Amino acid sequence: MECNTTECNGMKNTPKRLIKRVIISSAVIAVGFAGMLALAGMKAPPAEVTSTEKAIFVETRTVAFEDVPVSITGFGDVRPLEVVTLSPEVSGRIVHTHPRLRRGEIISAGDVLFKIDPRDYQANLDEADASVAQLKMTLERLTIQKATDEKRLVNVKRNRELAQGEYRRLKNLYDIDKIGTRSGVEAAEQAANNAANQVDLLAQTVALYPIQIREARSSLAAANARRLLAETRLNRCTVIAPFDGRIAQIALEKGQYVSPGMGAVTLANDAVLEIRVPIDSRDARQWLVFEPNPGGSDTQWFSRPVDVPVTIRWTEDPEGHAWEGRLHRIVAVDAKTRTVTVAVRITDRDGKHHAAGQLPLVEGMFCSVDIPGRTLKDVVRLPRYAVTHENTVYVVSDGRLKTLSVTIARTQGDEAIISGGLTPGTQVIVTRLVEPMENALLNITANRAG
Repeated sequence: MECNTTECNGMKNTPKRLIKRVIISSAVIAVGFAGMLALAGMKAPPAEVTSTEKAIFVETRTVAFEDVPVSITGFGDVRPLEVVTLSPEVSGRIVHTHPRLRRGEIISAGDVLFKIDPRDYQANLDEADASVAQLKMTLERLTIQKATDEKRLVNVKRNRELAQGEYRRLKNLYDIDKIGTRSGVEAAEQAANNAANQVDLLAQTVALYPIQIREARSSLAAANARRLLAETRLNRCTVIAPFDGRIAQIALEKGQYVSPGMGAVTLANDAVLEIRVPIDSRDARQWLVFEPNPGGSDTQWFSRPVDVPVTIRWTEDPEGHAWEGRLHRIVAVDAKTRTVTVAVRITDRDGKHHAAGQLPLVEGMFCSVDIPGRTLKDVVRLPRYAVTHENTVYVVSDGRLKTLSVTIARTQGDEAIISGGLTPGTQVIVTRLVEPMENALLNITANRAG
């Protein structure tokens, strides 16, 4: 097929166009490369820098072994050792109260706290006194009558003997000598019989006197007991303070009717205080020191802990308020929490020993208690933060950082006590480091003795 003139001319010009484009593109690339070389030749080469290793600035502590006493720390509330709730022992209406019967007031021993209306109990005492007096007079009368009748019995017996003798004489005269009359003999016999009856009756009366006297004495003893009960009830109308103490609770008012057993006044003796401190049972087993068991008792319980001074700090101001107490006894074991509760006792002298401007140790304060225990031998003390959670420390070895595994015997406060893994003279890093590189270069800024 033949093409027309225009189409044939276009096909003939196509190769020429491609060649022209390739030549232009190559020229542009060549000019750009030449410009880049020219610019590169105009730039000065960078100065060479010598690479140096950066050191870590640290503080260290030289290892030194020592004996460290263990301190067991616990917490507890202060409470008085002696707290007594005084209750009425008789019923009645309150007719008098102490003028300072208010919570928080200090009451002296022997002060009258309150009085109950005593009139009914005074009447009972008066009645008992009268009964005792009456029975005493009865006993006295029986004693006098017994003595009188014993004397009469002697006379009556003599009369009986005389009457019997007269009867025998008259009977013999009548029977043998036929002197006298039968009526005279019978009258003498009747007189003898009457005398014998009088002796028997009076002897019975005298024999009953000891029984009557014992009955009167028993009645007198019962009357004395009733009198003592009446006097006791009268005395119980007045309630006094058994010791110097602080009024902790009040549950009565003047004019109120009270009955036996109701709690009226709670009195706290702040002369001796106690803090009951629960501590971990493992700490109690490992570190508490107990006195030797004296033996001779089948009771299975702890012997008394060694009486050591303990330090008590108020948690609200641990640096400004501190007192001394004494470890006293083991109170209880709690299997659920696995704790052993110990009692720390503070005397009045210890609780009042504080500087001017400081508060005394009082009931209700929540305190920390540091109890000294056994002593760890040949150990190293380090800041707690210097030991990682993996029980390792960072030390200096030839100016570089090295990681060592250690054995922690105990942590107390801000210190970790190391019992193994370190040697004397080792420099332990005590600067806080976060995942440092092993063998990193170190710059020691300060070194403290262990």
